[in-house]
Amino acid sequence: MKRIPKQPRQILVTCPQRLGDVLLTTALIRSIKRAWPDAQIDVLVLRGTEGVLAGNPDIRQVLTQVQRMPLRQKLREVLRLWRRYDIGVAAIPTDRSRLYAWIGSSFRVGFLSEGERGKTAWLDRHVLFDDLDTHTVAMQARLAELLGIVPRLEVVAPVPCTDEQAALAQQRPDQAYAVLHPCPKFRYKMWRPDAWAELTEWLHEKGFAVIFSGSGDADELAYVAAIEQRLRFPVRNLAGKLSLAQSADILKGASLYVGPDTVMTHMAAACGTPTLALFGPSNPVKWGPWPAAWHAMQSPWARVGSGLHGNVFLLQGVADCVPCLSEGCERHLDSPSACLDTLPVGRVIEAAQQLLKR
Repeated sequence: MKRIPKQPRQILVTCPQRLGDVLLTTALIRSIKRAWPDAQIDVLVLRGTEGVLAGNPDIRQVLTQVQRMPLRQKLREVLRLWRRYDIGVAAIPTDRSRLYAWIGSSFRVGFLSEGERGKTAWLDRHVLFDDLDTHTVAMQARLAELLGIVPRLEVVAPVPCTDEQAALAQQRPDQAYAVLHPCPKFRYKMWRPDAWAELTEWLHEKGFAVIFSGSGDADELAYVAAIEQRLRFPVRNLAGKLSLAQSADILKGASLYVGPDTVMTHMAAACGTPTLALFGPSNPVKWGPWPAAWHAMQSPWARVGSGLHGNVFLLQGVADCVPCLSEGCERHLDSPSACLDTLPVGRVIEAAQQLLKR
């Protein structure tokens, strides 16, 4: 078996996946940086996801790629990366992640799924990937163990630059505030607009200013605007106006955050903000927000049932099929999910009160 480089100088972590996957990989990156503080760590991600790594002190450089590129560009990428690194870490169980770790380094570690044992040549050391019963943060910690280093189970939120911080001065309310993130990327993770409006009114009556967060996607902006139109008082609608790093900075000052299964909810948990996560079809064991002070390898969440751990309350919809682990009741991204559509506002308010009391 090939030996792990004793004092690696350059390390490549590959995570060409969605925003949430990239954000949760920061715990693995922190583990590597704490073990080898003099090593320079570069991270390869898909273009459009690099925002969750902004200002990360553990990273030297973020390399971005498009999903599909011409052959000539692929060859340039190979030449740019070829054996530049002492260690390559494929942080997700995909061929693309493993391939670029192999291209970039002479020693590689990563995941193999069941049925992929024929791909062992891509990796010098591997661990079987569990997509059901192990949290994503804990799963990646297994890669740290493969490298012989101590896992640091700490998700790192992005940090805005000086100019971005200055621009936030006018966005922060003068009173205690709550951040609501009503619209996930996919319909099957969505709660009802009228329910968001009712929750907003309750927070207003409790004396909180309310901030709406969201991306600049046209459908998302329209969804948040429709909620705002139901209200009899003003809120700060910052959807589409903040970078992910600026959003993290706003989250750090919030008394409460409420959101669905989305990257913003993971960021809120990482920031230490009292976080209420609304879960329906998704597997909480695998994708529940990682509490800021959770240091056990075991997932904080059960497959079925709600719970409060640290700064996070995970509230699960109630139905015999929850969680179905599928994309909504109709099994596609734009499907409704009855377990979320029927989630009572009263249960959400009750969970919010528990977080606010703590």
